[in-house]
This record gives sequence, structure tokens and C-alpha cells, in this order.
Amino acid sequence: MPALGHSDSKGEAMRIGFIGVGNMGGPMCRNIIKGGHDVTVFDRSDDAVAACVDVGGRAATSVEMAVADVEVVMTSLPMPADVEAVALGPGGIRDHAKPGTIYADLSTNSPTVIRRIAAELEKQSITMIDSPVSGGVVGAERATIAIMVGGDRSAFETCLPVFESFGENIVHLGPLGCGAIAKIVNNMIAFSTMAAGAEGLMLGVAAGIDPEALKNVVRTSSGDSGGFRAIAQRSLEGDWTPAFALDLAHKDLHLALELADELGVPLMLGAQTHNLMRLARGMGFGADDTTAMMRVYEETLGRTVRTPTA
Repeated sequence: MPALGHSDSKGEAMRIGFIGVGNMGGPMCRNIIKGGHDVTVFDRSDDAVAACVDVGGRAATSVEMAVADVEVVMTSLPMPADVEAVALGPGGIRDHAKPGTIYADLSTNSPTVIRRIAAELEKQSITMIDSPVSGGVVGAERATIAIMVGGDRSAFETCLPVFESFGENIVHLGPLGCGAIAKIVNNMIAFSTMAAGAEGLMLGVAAGIDPEALKNVVRTSSGDSGGFRAIAQRSLEGDWTPAFALDLAHKDLHLALELADELGVPLMLGAQTHNLMRLARGMGFGADDTTAMMRVYEETLGRTVRTPTA
């Protein structure tokens, strides 16, 4: 049965190798360091590594250096192919992590890819658990993100004090891949409600309703959701600065469609939202925030959803 993780104490400091310290990985890594753990950091960006070194981390110049003498390796990377390359590619985790190391992938990944990586690492006595996170950059900075874990229960318990240093609502969901499945489902729901919010806001504005007033009505009514709130705020401000890029959201939703293909489950809403994202990317909005799905409607109709100015 899925269970919330909670340890009775912070436990002893652990040696961690952390790979990928971008928008999400960076604040997570820094919170692990602030939690008293001994962290070696690798990223292709020197500035991103330096931000972690500034709070007490150690810089690595390669994956090999980051994983060679640690108890737990963690990765936070954009794409499943990136995770596979770091785990199984030349100079990667398989080649240089010690037998007995636990590998926790924090990325949003394909359960099929996760199981393939884990099978290869198991040959080297390296245990993999999937532990994707949700809560955005703000949650990562505040150490309040949710962590969804699949895989060996003992490995989960070992990593729990580390998870608690950068997250809340830490749940062990079952066998390997279950964390990834939960994350994929969560994101599909969030993106689909975001797309519905874009349609509803544009429909209301086209009919002559003040968008600020409409936003406030929905936020206090049955149509409210995190996805709606996000797209309403960004649309009314006209601010598409990426907190979570649409390109990454498109990748996450693609993972849901792939899983649905494997299981024979129809995803009518997920597929339509994916198509809306594909349109947005084709129009050049892939590097914008996920809420830039609204820009498809704005560009197509020649109308914007903005807070009225005096």
C-alpha cells in the first residue's frame, strides 16, 4: 500500500553525488547541502555548479568524479535520453559508481526507460529508484515539493532523510516505475485543466466579459484548479517567462501518451492537449512557459486575454 515517508530524525550525513543543477535540480541540491549532507555536484553549467558550491557543495568536473565515492547518486535532467546517457553511457554511473550505491532519478522519466536502466545497473549491484518531484521552482526553493518514489523499499528508507531535506509529501508508491507513472498522470491532469482554462478564458473575453472578473469567478467556483490559476495569471499579465518550459511539458505529456499506447488506454483529453502544445511549439512558443498554450488562441483569433488598463 502506498505510504507517506517520514523518518524520526535527520540521521547521519550522507555522501551524495548530484548531477543536473538547473532550474529544479539547483534548489533541490542546495537544500540537500543545507540539510547537512556531503554533496558533490556536476553540471555542464559552471555557474549552476558554483551556486551549489557557494552553500557548501563540492564541484565535480565529470560524472565519474561526482559518483565515484558516494552512497547515493541523484539526477535531475530534462529528457529520458539525458538520464540514460548519464546512467549507462561512457563515463557514466554504471561505469563508476561503487557496488551498493543507490541511484535516485528525480527527473520526469519514462517507466520503460527507468526499468531498462535499472536492469543494467543491477548487474553492477547498483539499486535504482525513480523519485520524480512536483511543485515547481518555488516548491524546490522552499523545500516543499512532493516526491513520488517507486522501487526498492529499503533503498527508499535509506534515501528518506535526504528526500526530507528538500521535499514534503514524500510517498513510496510501489515497484520501480510507479513514481514516474504518478508524475506523468499528475502532469497530464494539470496540463489538460490548463488547456481548458485557456479555452474558457478566451471564450469569456470574446463574449465581452472582463477577464479579471471572470478569473475571480472561476477561482471561487467549481472550475478552479491549479492549472486554471496558472494560465489565468500568466494570460492576464501577458508574461510568458518560463517557470516550466512548454517544450518540457510537451515531453511529459508525450510520456503519458506512450504509456497509454502500451496499456491500451484512450487519452482523449491528454491527446488534444498534446496537439495544442504541438501547435504552440510550431508557432515558436516552445521556450516560453507552459501557459503559453494561450498564445495559440491569441494569435489565431487576433485577441488577447489581459487585465484591462485604465
